[in-house]
Amino acid sequence: MHSVPGVSRGPTLATPGNQPARASMKASQFYISTLREAPADAEVVSHQLMTRAGMIKKLGAGIYSYMPLGLRVNHKVEAIVREEMNRAGAVELTMPVVQPAELWQETGRFDKMGAELLRIKDRHGRDFVVQPTSEEVITDIARQDLRSYKQLPRNLYQIQTKFRDERRPRFGLMRGREFIMKDAYSFDRDQAAAKASYQVMATAYRRIFDRFGLTYRAVAADSGAIGGDLSEEFQVIAATGEDAIVYCPSSDYAANLEKAEALAPAGPRPAAVQTLSRTPTPGKSTCADVALLLGVPLVGTVKSLVLATEELGAAGEIVKTRIWLLLLRGDHDMNEVKVSKVAGLDGGFRFATGAEIEAHFGCKAGYLGPIGLKQPVTVVADREVAVMADWICGANEVDFHLTGVNWGRDLPEPELVADLRNVAEGDASPDGKGVLAIERGIEVGHVFYLGTKYSRAMNATFLGEDGKPAFFEMGCYGIGITRLPAAAIEQNHDERGIIWPDAIAPFAVVICPIGMDRSADVKAAAEKLHDQLRDNGVDVLLDDRGERPGAMFADWELIGVPHRVVISDRGLKDGQLEYQHRRDSAPTKVAVSDVFAFVTGRLAIA
Repeated sequence: MHSVPGVSRGPTLATPGNQPARASMKASQFYISTLREAPADAEVVSHQLMTRAGMIKKLGAGIYSYMPLGLRVNHKVEAIVREEMNRAGAVELTMPVVQPAELWQETGRFDKMGAELLRIKDRHGRDFVVQPTSEEVITDIARQDLRSYKQLPRNLYQIQTKFRDERRPRFGLMRGREFIMKDAYSFDRDQAAAKASYQVMATAYRRIFDRFGLTYRAVAADSGAIGGDLSEEFQVIAATGEDAIVYCPSSDYAANLEKAEALAPAGPRPAAVQTLSRTPTPGKSTCADVALLLGVPLVGTVKSLVLATEELGAAGEIVKTRIWLLLLRGDHDMNEVKVSKVAGLDGGFRFATGAEIEAHFGCKAGYLGPIGLKQPVTVVADREVAVMADWICGANEVDFHLTGVNWGRDLPEPELVADLRNVAEGDASPDGKGVLAIERGIEVGHVFYLGTKYSRAMNATFLGEDGKPAFFEMGCYGIGITRLPAAAIEQNHDERGIIWPDAIAPFAVVICPIGMDRSADVKAAAEKLHDQLRDNGVDVLLDDRGERPGAMFADWELIGVPHRVVISDRGLKDGQLEYQHRRDSAPTKVAVSDVFAFVTGRLAIA
């Protein structure tokens, strides 16, 4: 796990010539628009607080305007990403949001991607897409310009608007349709060079996420159809996260749930003790209900999952259907990614229909098992089930289960044994250094080795050192620019509002003068401190709106500015101001003469 003690003060405003801007930043000149209540459709904390804080405004389903406060956060995220990408040797470009369909047809993704790909036509009837990502365009650029191995390696990136037509956009910026993403693409001469480029990006991503000031994990991820182990997700830890992250508290092992391996149980299969019995289980169709009825542990039961694969003819017609029976322990859940790697199931599968189940098992789902089948099926046992003895499964008869089932004696040994399940808390860690724990996370970044998937599809080649054409070895690397602030809020908030890390806060410091419109001393002290901080590169805002103290404080606690200085006539008479960090339970009194040094010191260590 990574967490960050350091702080970034964020970019100062810049004028042409890259000189620091000196314009005052006052709340009366800015755009502050807070709400007392969140909209009814805001289901998660980040959506509620970003809307209430006036950072985003909904325009349509999954489509939001980024208001000035929200845009400042986005710009700070972008600045950190841009600095570290440039530092890692990547070069920025911008690719079109609207792209010709011809490129997507070359890779087959125009048809394969499904409804998430927004397809449009221009006035001439030509097909275009609104980009969800840009592998096709970047590969087209490379095949035009990169002609020799001498021009490699190359890494190009963009920070650009994307659109994915989500079926059910929800959770505000967590799963919107329009969003901003940083996507980078590397081009190399061979696998070894591509893996080196991947490691450069993986290291850069760690620097990026360290600078954000968020607690995160870099977890091994599944590489899908491409295969290999070069794929990592960057997950911000949050109790509300959609993803399950598997890790070992006593080692560096971390993976997402799809990737995490469930090790085979140690030791041989126990000897059979029970006799095979047909046992009544009236109305009990789940493993949990059967175990409760029979007074046995759930771990002694086996669940049956029935899948189907289809062999297609030349015209795309189904010429053969094969039925598969997967056996998992009653308390375990099937992992579809792992199942898709089983030989025979790796070409795609579906769950069997009721008619197919009836034809092969002579029974409806809920009472299925591998004994007494009507037609042959291919049996695949999870590693755990393969070493079980005296287990319980369906009898292929409604209201009955078989108890005391044993491999070899009551049914043949399984045709295939594989890791089919999700790991569970307490399982042995694959690295052998402890047991596994599970927490929730929000994916905000992904680094991925692509290989030649796109270069082959688009015939993108260069001349190698031997003078022969070769396909580019590619990698891709994404960060959800607009998703990251939402993830930061899910991790950092309380009952009063957002708590931003310094590096990505819309403002690092807010000065809250009480009665500024009535007191020349308060006004002078507030403006002096504002100018001192601003002139030293601190991202500071002066709240000169004349709000009552309670309303003013509530706004900034909701917005989440991490450092607050309160100036009042009473305090000035005592020679003191009040400083409070957003996480502090009470303010700290600071001498007026010391406040600049105190605040900048807190910024340096926050």
